[in-house]
Amino acid sequence: MNSLLVAAAGLVALLDFRLLGGSRLVPIIRAAALQGALLALVSVALRAREVELGFAALALGSAVIKGYLLPALLLRALRQVEIRREVEPLVGYNLSLLIGAAGLGLSALLGARIAANAATSTPLLVSVALFTMWTGLFLIVARRKAVTQVLGYLVFENGIYGFGVAVAGESPLLVEMGVLLDLLVAVFVMGIIIFHIQRDFSHIDVDRLALLRDVDEPAPPGEAP
Repeated sequence: MNSLLVAAAGLVALLDFRLLGGSRLVPIIRAAALQGALLALVSVALRAREVELGFAALALGSAVIKGYLLPALLLRALRQVEIRREVEPLVGYNLSLLIGAAGLGLSALLGARIAANAATSTPLLVSVALFTMWTGLFLIVARRKAVTQVLGYLVFENGIYGFGVAVAGESPLLVEMGVLLDLLVAVFVMGIIIFHIQRDFSHIDVDRLALLRDVDEPAPPGEAP
């Protein structure tokens, strides 16, 4: 079991680096989907000896929602807006990977402290979960495309779930289902927003929306509009 947990945690961390260094949107959406499904299966594996039917059903539902449903919504939004790559991120991909390596180191240090205080038996999963949360926040801040930023929220939620599995013990899925409900609504809303941004402005670069402020501001008195 320990070897399987180490392998799963390592794969989750590798998927985080895939998300940080990838410019093609379809592969990184699939990477986030695999990450979410993998963490759901890890939660069942950790309680294999005493897993309950309700717990297993919730974990399976989480795997389906994060591994299939939400990524399918993002892929559908991509098909509608006909965007394939994040061409000009705010932070370059090579620099993103270097920052990611530093983030992993800090997550390992912080995760070791949290695991010691929480007396958890899975300190590695705590560190990887913190790194996954950091990766999601980084995608939200450092990328221009609305799709990638929505993906960042999904990755951040993966990290919350992994942290809950490692630390919360008996009830990680109670927190998970509440967060998933909010996330599902957020992805639906963002999918609609992405479609309307693309339809009206022929791009989905959210930083360009700041230009609307200058367009909508009335001209000062005495000046031509």
